[in-house]
Order: sequence, then C-alpha cells, then structure tokens
Amino acid sequence: MATPEEMAQTMIDNMPAKTGQSLAEWLDLLVAKGEMKHGEIVKFLKADHGVGHGFANLIAHTRLNPRAAGGDGLVEAQYAGAKADLRPIYDRLIEVVTAFGDDVEIAPKKTYVSLRRNKQFGLIQPSTRSRVDVGLNLKDETPTERLELSGSFNGMVSHRVRLSGVEEVDGPLVAWLREAYEGA
Repeated sequence: MATPEEMAQTMIDNMPAKTGQSLAEWLDLLVAKGEMKHGEIVKFLKADHGVGHGFANLIAHTRLNPRAAGGDGLVEAQYAGAKADLRPIYDRLIEVVTAFGDDVEIAPKKTYVSLRRNKQFGLIQPSTRSRVDVGLNLKDETPTERLELSGSFNGMVSHRVRLSGVEEVDGPLVAWLREAYEGA
C-alpha cells in the first residue's frame, strides 16, 4: 500500500496531464493572486480553472504549507515561476551528490535544500532568477575566484559557488562537493 507521501507524489506527477499545468505552474498562478485561505484557493481552482477537488486540495495545501506535498513540494516551490529555468542545475547537483553514497540525505527546506551525511556538508539555493548558489562546508579550503567565502550568504557553510548554467556542475565543483561530503 502506498504511503500518503507516495500518493501525493503520484498526484503531482499526474497533475500536468490531469489539470493542464504542473504544480509549479499552479503555485505561480496562486502567488500572483496574492494571499488566499485554503477554501478560497480550492474554490478558485475548481470554479475558474476546472481543477478537480483532489488536485485543488493538494495545490492549496502545497501553497499554504509546502511540506504538505513532502520534500518535493518544497523543491517545486523553490523552482516555481521565474526560477523554473534553474531546475536542471538543481537536478544535476542532486544526481552528483547522491552518487557519493547511500548515506547522503537530501533535506529540502523552505528556501534551500540541505545536503547532509552525519552533518550538513552543503546546500543548494536558487538565490536569484538566474543563479543557484551551492554552499559548501570546506573549513580549511583556501578561497579562489570561483570558490568564495560564504560571507553573509549563509552562516551554515564556509564557502559558496555561484552557478548560472548546468554546464558549471563540472569537475572542480564535483571535487569540492565530494571533499565536503567526506568531511561530514
């Protein structure tokens, strides 16, 4: 029997075919509408867009509490709207870090995704419309032009790498990610 999280993910996966838009697209629409209560969102989606009750309810829950759809709902919300073009960078980074070992934990938060082993070794954050920042815990690593000190970016990491395209998930970045992973 499927867990509630698995059922929600199945609905999210089927949403474009069943409603005409992805969860991210529905969330963009709701953000543009402004503050609404749960019942108002459901009524709006059903009446104005013909969305079935189950999907409308899931969309409303995700809009008001991104954790309602599980961790993937948080990631969907981060890469919604103007930041949608950044999702391939995130997906490639996740592909890279999960290959390091079975002990990698991907922990989505509201504005970033924490990368953990025994402790946090990095994070992925869509910081602007055109940039994903990768935070790394590399306490003894000398900064370079590309591997900069984190400064005010995030106090939970020591360094940051700014990415504007998936091609920048390259050898040096993978090596820094692995070093941070091995140090965690």
